[in-house]
Amino acid sequence: MIAASARLLGLLSLLSSRPSWTCAELAESLKITDRTVRRDIARLRELGYSVDSEAGPWGGYRLRAGSRVPPLILDDEEALAVAVGLSEAALNRAAGSDQAALSALLKLRQVLPRRVADRLGELDDAFVRLPGADGSGVSPGLLLELAGACRREERARLSYTDAEGCSTVRDIDPYRLVHTGRLWYLVARDVARGRWRTFRADRVDRLQPTGHPADLTDPPDPAQLVSRNIANGPYPLSATIRLPLPLDQALRLVPPTIGTHRPDGPFATLVDIGGPDADGLARYLLTLGTPLRVLAPDEVREAVVRRAREWVAENSP
Repeated sequence: MIAASARLLGLLSLLSSRPSWTCAELAESLKITDRTVRRDIARLRELGYSVDSEAGPWGGYRLRAGSRVPPLILDDEEALAVAVGLSEAALNRAAGSDQAALSALLKLRQVLPRRVADRLGELDDAFVRLPGADGSGVSPGLLLELAGACRREERARLSYTDAEGCSTVRDIDPYRLVHTGRLWYLVARDVARGRWRTFRADRVDRLQPTGHPADLTDPPDPAQLVSRNIANGPYPLSATIRLPLPLDQALRLVPPTIGTHRPDGPFATLVDIGGPDADGLARYLLTLGTPLRVLAPDEVREAVVRRAREWVAENSP
C-alpha cells in the first residue's frame, strides 16, 4: 500500500511538471507497465485529480484544473494562502529559494479550481510591490477583502485605527494595495477630504462596501505615494540630495522605504530623505560611502560638512 501511494505521488509529480505525457513515457519514468499507468491514472481521477487523456499515437495524459481542490488536503482558503505565500517567496527571492517557489507555484496554479484562481487573480491585479524587509502581519482574508474592493472600484466605509490608537470611520475610494516587503498599505482617496491617502492594512478594523462607484479620477502612482509617506511622513526634517548614480543604482543604495527617488537625467538621481534632525541626517548620508550633493536645506548641508571635517581630523596622522 505504501509503495502504491508513493507511486501515485510520483505520477502526480510528473504530470505537474509539463503539459503532456504519453503512457509510454510515464511507464518508462516510473519503471512500471502501461497497464499500471492506466490503473494509477484511474485512481488519481477517483481522488479528485482531473487528468485528461487523448487517444492516438500522439496522444497522452494531461493534468488540468479540476472542479475542486484535490486532496493534499487543502481547502480553498488554504490553497489561496499557499499560492500567495509562494508568490511572495518567488518575487522577493526569499532565502534564495525563488526558483523553487516559482516551480511550486506553477504546479499549484495548474490544478487550482477556477473560483480559487479567480480570487488569486484579484490579489495579483491589485497588488503593487516594493523591495524591502521581510514581514507582514495581515491575514490573507483581509488582504483578499481589500484587494476585492480595489478590483470592484466601489466606494467603501473604512474603520481604521491610526498610530496613536485613535479610531475613525470614513468613506474611501479604494485603488491599490502596496507591499513594501514588510507591511501592506491600502492606497485610497479620502472622500470627505478629497485627497489620496495611504492606510496601513494591519490597522484596518473593517471595510464595508457602500454600493456606490468609486471616484478614481487622476489617481497617483501608488508605489511612489507609499514610498514618499514612509520616507518623509514621520520625520520633522527632510533633505534633498543629488546622487551621481542612475536611478536603478540609487534605489539599491537608498531603498525606497528610506527615500523618494526621481531621475535627474540619465546618470544622476534626486532623493528626498527624512530624518529626526540635521545631525542625524548627516550621519546617515556619510554612511552611504559615495559622493553626493545636499541641495537643501542649508542646515543639513552644513551638518554634513562639519561631520566630514571632524572625521578627517580624527583620522589624520
